[in-house]
Amino acid sequence: MPVHDKTVAVITGGTQGLGYAIAERLIAEGCGQIIIAGRAVSKGEAAAETLRATGADVRFLPADMGQPADAIALIDRTAARFGRVTALVNAAAGTDRGSILTATPDEWDRLMNVNARGPFFALQRFAQLAIAGGHPAAAVNILSMVVHCGQSFLAPYSASKAALANVTKNAAQALRGHKIRVNAINCGWMDTPGEDEVQRRYHGAADGWLAAAEDRAPMGMLVKPVHVAGLASYMLGAGSGVMTGAVVDFDQNVAGAYPE
Repeated sequence: MPVHDKTVAVITGGTQGLGYAIAERLIAEGCGQIIIAGRAVSKGEAAAETLRATGADVRFLPADMGQPADAIALIDRTAARFGRVTALVNAAAGTDRGSILTATPDEWDRLMNVNARGPFFALQRFAQLAIAGGHPAAAVNILSMVVHCGQSFLAPYSASKAALANVTKNAAQALRGHKIRVNAINCGWMDTPGEDEVQRRYHGAADGWLAAAEDRAPMGMLVKPVHVAGLASYMLGAGSGVMTGAVVDFDQNVAGAYPE
């Protein structure tokens, strides 16, 4: 039996990388109605067209998650198109650099808005509509291992993801009586197009950086989106039962471990 044959999903940041991989996984497991959202219209339309080739009804909607009105409208527009929304993935995120010594108020606000405030209000509207519709629902927030600390150059980013980790647990507690489950995944260093851009833009990486990084990794690879997508799909599906409020580390480096 298809796992997601009754799932109607919204995936922010769904035009590439992990968000796109989650869309692919949901479709492979029976989901036929998905909205992917992002800021780049041409990229989003192309991604949606590719996903529609599977036979699923996949549409792109432009949304800036730094704007709460966009986040709320995204959920409303999805419900208007499909009648309801049963699954939400908050995968969109900014990854700008900044330390405790260098980050500006504008940089702090931008990352907090995109990574925490926007997802909060998308989740809020998602829950409101599920309660009004009287149906169960599940959400997954994509976090990062930086919630445990993060590199010094990721101070605002780490704080924003830690904020969303708390939102995950707080919302799970508040919504469990409505059969709305909220879980999250702390992703480690991941092999995505976005990470390639970040490495080149901020760290002067050249061709071959990925191979070098994977040579140094304990398991010989960075985290792969297709693997995380499997966990996200499980969290969104009925097979995860009553699981809610979970924040799962998905990495080969263990938080709190020290060199042997």
